[in-house]
Amino acid sequence: MSERELTSAERRRGESDRVKAFSDGVFAIIITILVLEIGVPAGLDELSLTQALDDVWPELAAWTISFLLTGMYWTWHRDLFNQVRYVDRGVVWLNLLLLLPTALIPFAASVLGEYPTDPIGIHVYGTVLIATALMRWVLYAYAMRRPELLWTAISPRHRRIGAAISLAPVPVYAIAMLVAEPAPYLSLSLYLLLPLLYFALITALRRRPGTQSEAEDYA
Repeated sequence: MSERELTSAERRRGESDRVKAFSDGVFAIIITILVLEIGVPAGLDELSLTQALDDVWPELAAWTISFLLTGMYWTWHRDLFNQVRYVDRGVVWLNLLLLLPTALIPFAASVLGEYPTDPIGIHVYGTVLIATALMRWVLYAYAMRRPELLWTAISPRHRRIGAAISLAPVPVYAIAMLVAEPAPYLSLSLYLLLPLLYFALITALRRRPGTQSEAEDYA
């Protein structure tokens, strides 16, 4: 490789690092904003404080669910970009479009915490999550179909599995939205269950002999 080609490769590699660093910063800010949404009034007596803590549980529930879901999407993003060696303009723009709905999670969590049993609040939350999942799938499909951007080309089988994992949350979110009116607590349970199942599945795959590298390909 000539010096000019080496310089070009280093520059392209640096662009990938910049995209990852920017995205990590956005995810960190999202997590920070989530916890700032929780507040307990000051200057309360013991009984009033007990009541205030009882009143704040919906916000804590929304924060817990949103923290886990944001962590799940950050993990997905990390695993995806661990496979990406270079980025092109398409990856940059699709990554920004992924971060757009992701950055709305604190807003959706605030609505959900304020109105945990209101179908509209649950629908707002689900809509943001569906948009995030769909953009994650689009980014994954775009990057994985361009072997020149990857450290190692991904087989069609692994691409299909990765796409299925990216899209798997969508029907769960849709079901949570559909049952919001008759069973709002079931909706909240579905939102909470998804990241727990994801982390359990990936952990199980990576602990099985011979499957760790495969799990890293499509996680």
